[in-house]
Amino acid sequence: MWEDPIVAEVHRIREKLAAEFNFDIKAIFADLRKRQASLGARLVPQKKRAEPTAEAKPTQASLTPGGTIRETGNRGHDNH
Repeated sequence: MWEDPIVAEVHRIREKLAAEFNFDIKAIFADLRKRQASLGARLVPQKKRAEPTAEAKPTQASLTPGGTIRETGNRGHDNH
């Protein structure tokens, strides 16, 4: 089976990092948060996403028992 060298490297690094913290996920994340805090302004803050309005609510599709697609949801109009 072919092995992707990039994926293999990520797996090796993940294993090494986990072993350094005795496979304790809380300790791993505490270290990541500490590293992130030390970078200060070098990180770009995530923008908060706006909550969708009723008009912008996405539609969802579902299959009917006959196999046809039916849209549900609200795209700013009624789907009656």
